[in-house]
Amino acid sequence: RRVSPVCPFSLVLCSVCSLYPAVCPICPLCPLCPQTFFLGNLPLLQRMRKYIQDMWNKMDLSAIMLFLIGLCCRMFPYSYSFGRAVLCVDFMVFTLRLIHIFAVHKQLGPKLIIVEKMVKDVFFFLFFLGVWLLAYGVANEALLYPYEARPEWIFRRVFYRPYLHIFGQIPLDEIDAAKRTMKNCTTNHELIKLGAEPCTSGYANWLVIILLVIYLLVANIVLLNLLIAMFSYTFSKVQERSDIYWKFQRYNLIVEYHSRPALAPPFIILSHLNLFIKRNIRKVPSVKIQHFMIELKGRQGSQLVTWEAIQKENFLSRQNKKKRESDTERLKRTSTKVDNVLKQIVEIREHDRRLKVLESELEYCTQAIAWMVEGLYQSNVIKATCPPPTLKDPSNS
Repeated sequence: RRVSPVCPFSLVLCSVCSLYPAVCPICPLCPLCPQTFFLGNLPLLQRMRKYIQDMWNKMDLSAIMLFLIGLCCRMFPYSYSFGRAVLCVDFMVFTLRLIHIFAVHKQLGPKLIIVEKMVKDVFFFLFFLGVWLLAYGVANEALLYPYEARPEWIFRRVFYRPYLHIFGQIPLDEIDAAKRTMKNCTTNHELIKLGAEPCTSGYANWLVIILLVIYLLVANIVLLNLLIAMFSYTFSKVQERSDIYWKFQRYNLIVEYHSRPALAPPFIILSHLNLFIKRNIRKVPSVKIQHFMIELKGRQGSQLVTWEAIQKENFLSRQNKKKRESDTERLKRTSTKVDNVLKQIVEIREHDRRLKVLESELEYCTQAIAWMVEGLYQSNVIKATCPPPTLKDPSNS
């Protein structure tokens, strides 16, 4: 299995800058990462796409690109400060990258999954918060500062100040007209553009207070409790399978570090050169990927198949048992039993109604026959030798 040639500049850059392979900033045809080229037998684009899909690889690329940008900016006097700021952000990214090593730990490994899923939950929360913050910020700015003409201060008061309101930083001397103090301000747009302090408007101050109360109510109670509920659901969902998550994370981390060179920078260049000679000159195929493969034949293969079948049945039985013992299944069984009881009650009522109808019809027939017997007994058509029989009450016998 062959690999593409490796750019020497990229190898040197990888040795000096980071523990991880980097992108060659000169040649766009150089490999995105030696890890992408040296492993697997997929096409080049698929390997690059698979490499980019991993979150930690994205963090690696971001950190290295920020490092290159900051390094280039610090070479010129006019961009020195900007490069310093970029390197400060890059240090944060490199430091956060160390969290990945915690995946080996049994207790901290699942927590990484929880944090990753919680970050996704925060994005959905920020969407609702952003809409609500924009609605309140625009209304608050229009009511309090109608004379403001500076766009940067308008955006600051529309987005930044309402965000601080959530954490309790509320300037009552500006919002509440009863607590305002005398200060130097102006309503002249030209002076405001030159840096003068704009005056706050006292019109409809009651509406400003009401909007503030509603905004804090929704943001601090409704949306914040929604975020807490999402976090609780995510935590309980991952915690149930924490052992499985930890085993998969640990295996992936071991496979990843097994595939990388053993030497650390700056000696990693020797490993890259050795790998380059093996793949491109000596045509030696990679065998590292086979270290995690076991070929079973004959009896061992059949035993593995049997073991997998038993484990599958055990897993399905556990799932069915868990499903039967869950609250949802219990509610379903209770609901089915209640429905059956209601059907039986309806049938009993129907039988009772039919019995009552039958009793009324039987009573009518009895009265009719008694009437006929009485009429025949009193007439001269039939000469009776004895009186007509009477119905005896079985309760008296």
